[in-house]
Amino acid sequence: MTVRPRREIHLAAHFPGVNSTTVWADPRSRSQIGFSSFEHLARTAERGLFDFFFLAEGLRLREHKGRIHDLDVVGRPEALTVLNALAAVTERIGLAATVNATFNEPYELARRLATLDHLSGGRAAWNVVTSSDAFTGENFRRGGYLDRADRYTRAAEFVAVARELWDSWTPDGLSRPFAHRGQHFDIAGEFTVPRSPQGHPVVIQAGDSGEGREFAARTADVIFTRHGTLEDGRAFYADVKGRLAKYGRGVDDLKIMPGVSVVLGDTAAEAQERAVGIRRQQVSPQNAILALEQIWGTDLSSYDPDGPFPDFDPVPESSLTQGRTRRGDTVAMAEKWRALSREKGLSIRQTVIEASGRQSFIGTPEAVAAELETFVRQDAADGFILVPHLTPGGLDEFVDRVVPLLQERGAFRTEYRGTTLRSHLGLPDPAGEG
Repeated sequence: MTVRPRREIHLAAHFPGVNSTTVWADPRSRSQIGFSSFEHLARTAERGLFDFFFLAEGLRLREHKGRIHDLDVVGRPEALTVLNALAAVTERIGLAATVNATFNEPYELARRLATLDHLSGGRAAWNVVTSSDAFTGENFRRGGYLDRADRYTRAAEFVAVARELWDSWTPDGLSRPFAHRGQHFDIAGEFTVPRSPQGHPVVIQAGDSGEGREFAARTADVIFTRHGTLEDGRAFYADVKGRLAKYGRGVDDLKIMPGVSVVLGDTAAEAQERAVGIRRQQVSPQNAILALEQIWGTDLSSYDPDGPFPDFDPVPESSLTQGRTRRGDTVAMAEKWRALSREKGLSIRQTVIEASGRQSFIGTPEAVAAELETFVRQDAADGFILVPHLTPGGLDEFVDRVVPLLQERGAFRTEYRGTTLRSHLGLPDPAGEG
């Protein structure tokens, strides 16, 4: 097994909000709408010298069995608005917004991102996501219609157009007209925002599919992914990095950063006990049945979450859940979960707890620091996007107890060495030749 020389780990913070990761029942849990929550987590991440602070997106309240999903009743604010406000109360940390390339237009979004880059002094990032979901699209004038096969072609052209717009201003302040004629966009004019401190905001892409990997290799600066083991991470890392050369890119031009959770304890046993308690809070009996229904595509409310699995296969093309993508090959997923249940003698809820958890690092601060470094040195990741289970204090313990140990190991920075997000990530500045 190849082990790289020691290199610095990249860290980012995902703001927990409308998802089943957050433990809302914890008395320390606070609002995911109030600005003080965003400020607390962003400042904590900056105190920990993280590369960037990351916001997800939700364009419609999800529905399940014809009712608004429980976690969505609290809503979700618009990411770029929040990040512009955070630019005023932070100094160095990158500010990453998830914005859909299906339901937006290049000129408008490029302008908003360039504005954030100016206001923040070069710290803006765009997490590019796509959708072929007609349910979500009902909120937009396009009516939601976009063939699944077209979603990445539109996204790739969208990013290319945005970069053309950003490059229409030269580094010395000269504005030139732009014109783009393509499959999805036909626009011409002049861009109103001068070239921003980074030239191009950092582009992030989230996805593990073959299409997503290829899109990231061609287009992205960072890929946000998930994998459950060191071996899975190494396979993903090798596959995506191996795609870069055909686009004229080097292995360090794309950072691979899986989303992970961390649970700490003074002893390994204490950390494991805490992790079990958190997972049981995240996967309540109701949430276990909900997770099953999202795969099976049918009402399973009569099933006991502490009992056995259904003995029939999922319903294809089900509309039981609206606004959430079903998990790939649902028949294969159902069989995988049933096999795990049989192998370990697990109930529905116990299986969901074991099978659906995000990659977790559980242990003492010393053990977690060592394991994080192992993943990076063995080419399973370039860094990690931490997804805490509490809003907004879920990063406090990691920053206080793990970051100093990573610094002692020489695996993490002891100060920001630049002012832009590109400098934090070690990414080259775009040429800016227009």
